[in-house]
Amino acid sequence: MNFDFTVQTDKKPEQVVNDLENTLKEASFGVLWSFNVKEKLDEKGVGFDSDYYILEVCNPQIAKDALQSTKMAGYFLPCKVVVYENEGQTYIGMPKPTVLMEHVESEDVMRVAEEVEDTLRECFKKAV
Repeated sequence: MNFDFTVQTDKKPEQVVNDLENTLKEASFGVLWSFNVKEKLDEKGVGFDSDYYILEVCNPQIAKDALQSTKMAGYFLPCKVVVYENEGQTYIGMPKPTVLMEHVESEDVMRVAEEVEDTLRECFKKAV
């Protein structure tokens, strides 16, 4: 089983981040935190060659449901999404919630993870 789900697009990373934020909002997910890795590393004098964004996304009701089932679910919340450029192509990816939540060993949480994974996959597809 693959650990991640990643899709490719010809759009620029900044546009993908914007489009992804809109599709996430339509699916009742919000971006809690967005981090421009290239910008931050450049600011620190380290430098980085390509665009790379890390977003933490969450649906508050789903997160609450998972945490009420087991507090261990919090180890894997919120969902982490990356948008990056590599050799002229842009990618949107995430670790699969179903793979992460296997460690929690809860059927209720696994059902939630499947729902989240399906929703985020659709959001990725719409954003490309």
